[in-house]
Amino acid sequence: MKNFAGKILFLNRSDINTDEIIPAKYLTEITKQALKPYLLEDLALDGFDPASDIKGKNVVISRANFGCGSSREHAPWALEANGINLVIAESFARIFRQNMYNCGMMAIELPVKDIDLLFEKFAGLDARLEADLQNNKFTVTAGSKKEEFVFSISDFDRDLIMSGGWLGFAENRY
Repeated sequence: MKNFAGKILFLNRSDINTDEIIPAKYLTEITKQALKPYLLEDLALDGFDPASDIKGKNVVISRANFGCGSSREHAPWALEANGINLVIAESFARIFRQNMYNCGMMAIELPVKDIDLLFEKFAGLDARLEADLQNNKFTVTAGSKKEEFVFSISDFDRDLIMSGGWLGFAENRY
């Protein structure tokens, strides 16, 4: 099972598409690791610098419709190559969300009020997330600030996570 804890990268924008997550010109790369330097290279977000803002981050928190656009699984691969195995947002494009779980990663949807609270209380701080998959909750801390959030995932998605993704799941089942 992958690591679902660490420092948070806040991306305060809706509709971050797969071309912004990993530009199409890099889809000819044949390994996940080759995608690493190009993650979020084309993201249009004021004040965001992928060269300095991604390093050391393990979790992304964003707004609605994260991962919209094409159905390429390169987008989750580029996140994974950078040590990001958990994305939390108001909503996800359906195919992106499933590609995350197929790779043994998590795409957690939270209500708008919870996402708003996360941005209001923790964006701009050195915030860290600890995930508790067994109890469907995670805790975000920054200094003395602390909040706990409950999430839900299907049993099938949990099995994908526990198996490390679709390949491990199939290996265990078939």
